[in-house]
Amino acid sequence: MIPSVLPTYNRAPLNFVKGEGSWLIEADGRRFLDLGSGIAVNALGHAHPALVAALTDQANALWHVSNLYQIPQQQALADKLVAATFADTVFFTNSGTESCELAVKMARKYWYDKGQTERTEIITFSGSFHGRSSAGIAAAGSEKMVKGFAPILGGFTHLDWGDHDALKAAVSDRIAAILIEPVQGEGGIRPLPDQCLKGLRALCDDHGILLILDEVQCGVGRTGRLFAHEWAGVTPDIMMVAKGIGGGFPLGAVLATEDAASGMTAGTHGSTYGGNPLGCAVGCAVMDHVADPEFLAEVNRKAGTLRQKLEGLVASHPDVFEGVRGLGLMLGLKCKLAPADVVKAGYDAQVITVPAADNVVRLLPPLTITDDEIAEAVNRLDAAAKALA
Repeated sequence: MIPSVLPTYNRAPLNFVKGEGSWLIEADGRRFLDLGSGIAVNALGHAHPALVAALTDQANALWHVSNLYQIPQQQALADKLVAATFADTVFFTNSGTESCELAVKMARKYWYDKGQTERTEIITFSGSFHGRSSAGIAAAGSEKMVKGFAPILGGFTHLDWGDHDALKAAVSDRIAAILIEPVQGEGGIRPLPDQCLKGLRALCDDHGILLILDEVQCGVGRTGRLFAHEWAGVTPDIMMVAKGIGGGFPLGAVLATEDAASGMTAGTHGSTYGGNPLGCAVGCAVMDHVADPEFLAEVNRKAGTLRQKLEGLVASHPDVFEGVRGLGLMLGLKCKLAPADVVKAGYDAQVITVPAADNVVRLLPPLTITDDEIAEAVNRLDAAAKALA
């Protein structure tokens, strides 16, 4: 008999009932150090007082009205995002998947309105992950994502990650946009080198192509900048955001320049829940913390501490680990064993990590993790590695 919850997840045998900062408490009382943050979602950790207050205050006032009406909290969050980024305008969604859907629509509508109706193709890259909607799986294009779901939405050109010659050859007057993650998350914590992102921006400028960045996982302070593309000193035309922006509340957004968004007029897109008062109240509180330069400086300092300790961990366990990669507090341990085994050993040592492709285990701790918690986390990873050895 099928379970009452559709069995699409391979869930760990853990039942967390409470969260405190960087810690998760299991029903049996065990305390786990959380280096997963709900897959880069809990940017400010669990039960952060500012987020609890924002949600509680808003819940006592107004939950939902729909986008038939003005929503002051939505306007406030949009203003914060526009002030802090390249964007001129923002559309709020409930998830990264929904953000992908709009980003694809926005790019294609842009060219349609300019009379270049043949410009519908979007270039994407191997190892990418853009959600599990029809557009998202078509954009990724991997067998794992699309098998069994044919016919797959067309209009995507898939290239190998890092193949510059193939990218140049793929450029034509049919290309509407290039879609890429500045740091691949599901793909194994693979940062796009700054020079490559600069090259993509230049290529798009030379050929009039829109650049779409997927910062669903790597954005909102995760790499030590508010958004990862800032390290390269370039800006996109359209950007997908989610996960950390809500600090645990379901919230996403698409940020765009006025020009890139010009085709999205009244009636071209909508969302019942997107940008509701609850989500945007929490999002405002997240931005008040994460966009602070002093907060981001602390993320970078702690990232350096964690990386240094992880390098020592790798050196101590050459039979388990190959190396460390990533940016900020978006790090990956390249493993010589199956990532699932490393994650499982972590559970036994009461530390949470997240598997990824390319034999990588992701470390995505709350941006608020303390120095003492970093030390304890690495101690627990050391215990897990010893158990595996």
